[in-house]
Amino acid sequence: MELENYFEFLDPDDIRIKGHRIGIDDVIAYYLQGFTPEQILQELPSLNLEKIHATITYYLHNRAEIDAYMLRLNRWREQRYQAAMANPSARMQRLKAIKAQREQEKLNLG
Repeated sequence: MELENYFEFLDPDDIRIKGHRIGIDDVIAYYLQGFTPEQILQELPSLNLEKIHATITYYLHNRAEIDAYMLRLNRWREQRYQAAMANPSARMQRLKAIKAQREQEKLNLG
């Protein structure tokens, strides 16, 4: 079986493990942190060892391309995070207000 058959290439910056919403970046991030395939399975129990090994093997065979993919993905996530922080939704603003109110109440009681 070809390694590519384990994945869904939804677009150049969205590669998922076939049959899952889990991206290859999730498995690779654990792998790069030093997790063994068995430890990755504990973190991502909906996968199986075959898919985890296929993802790691695909990464090792395409390291430069996948490193660039991971970098683009991390930059995109950081941009979305910064945009959300700069322009919080009404819901996020309400949650922040509730949190600030609770912290103030703790200070008033203490």
